[in-house]
Amino acid sequence: MLTMDKRTTDIVAYITFLGWIVAFVAGEKEEAKFHLNQALVVHLTFIVLVVLARIPIIGIVAYLLQIAVLMLGIMGLVYAVREQDYEIPLLGCIKLFK
Repeated sequence: MLTMDKRTTDIVAYITFLGWIVAFVAGEKEEAKFHLNQALVVHLTFIVLVVLARIPIIGIVAYLLQIAVLMLGIMGLVYAVREQDYEIPLLGCIKLFK
């Protein structure tokens, strides 16, 4: 079975939701738990905002928030490439994995 090291798992987790699933299945879950959590929070937030963007008045705000969440995801990806475990602003405090 193919397994990824911690750094690769961290990076792949931020590249689309499908990438997160691949990182979760084939990656180092225990060592990469921090970035797996951060990436999952970013992806889920983005999905919620895509759904909210369908509502006429809320949609404008949701589109702007999508851009902000995209930037947060890029920040997380940069942290993963640099092998730093820094929380992304605003969403980093949400813990889905323990």
